[in-house]
Amino acid sequence: MDPCHAQWAGFLHDLWCRDEPGVRTVLDLCCGTGLLAAELVRLGYQVVGVDAAPAMLERACRLLGPDVVLVEARLPHLPVDGVFDAVVSTFDGFNYLTPDELAQTLEASAARLRPGGWLVFDLHTDAMMGFTAANPVVEGEADGQRFVISSVVDVAARTCDTRIDVERQSDGDVFTERHRQYFFADSQVEAALGHAGFELVAVTDEYTYRPVDEETLRATWVNRRPVRDPRSRGEQAEVRGAPHGGLGQRAVRQGHADGPAVAGQRDTRHPREPGQRQHDLTGGQRGLSRRGPGILPHQVHEREAVGQVRQLEGETWR
Repeated sequence: MDPCHAQWAGFLHDLWCRDEPGVRTVLDLCCGTGLLAAELVRLGYQVVGVDAAPAMLERACRLLGPDVVLVEARLPHLPVDGVFDAVVSTFDGFNYLTPDELAQTLEASAARLRPGGWLVFDLHTDAMMGFTAANPVVEGEADGQRFVISSVVDVAARTCDTRIDVERQSDGDVFTERHRQYFFADSQVEAALGHAGFELVAVTDEYTYRPVDEETLRATWVNRRPVRDPRSRGEQAEVRGAPHGGLGQRAVRQGHADGPAVAGQRDTRHPREPGQRQHDLTGGQRGLSRRGPGILPHQVHEREAVGQVRQLEGETWR
């Protein structure tokens, strides 16, 4: 397994472990071959995985066994029953969505979360877009494979079209994948989160407690569904049960409707002006490495395991 999955799961566990209502059930969107899900299961969470690729899910099923439910679905369609304590999507899964699909996926995620539940996902940043544009070809060798990653970035359209060629050196077997990703402006993401009824807690540097900066390549967005739904009746949305001292300082938005109370101590909250991002996660660095550009060898290894060529021209891969 790529060691980043254990580190990322550790960050999530640290984030959730002091949530007094308790985080037990997790919905893993774009779960791929189940590497993050496996780490979460190891930490004691009940996980349901969703992915659009049958071959990925077959691999995940072999890894996770029969106790983890896996659902084949293409976002924003989310045919999953039940209510979860947390929804996650890692390894830039949401970057494969169009802006409209991202907004619809956030709404679908909110419908599957309990009041006070967590939504944590990562996205590539403008720094990643610039890095990829400046380094259109990345090649190398790892784990007995030679790879070439070729990317074309349209800065105006905020898209990246990538071709990955991997050759297995033991027998010369070659496979190719094509991907399209979307680089979202922060304002797009914040607007979509607000429309879906989420409270933005913080944006950090790739599953650490460091705030994002101009060098951040992958940003982690930490959000919660308010205890009181901000889309109903003009009351202040409340988020309770902060798991960490720094996370106790919450953004408060004007919102609406009463929702069922979630047990937990009331946090100290600070108003946030529109468009102002919260960077109040504390607790020390976890030493997680940055990833880039666009699609990297870590992702090549996971996707190569599927053992087939995907030619997805004109279609997003999620």
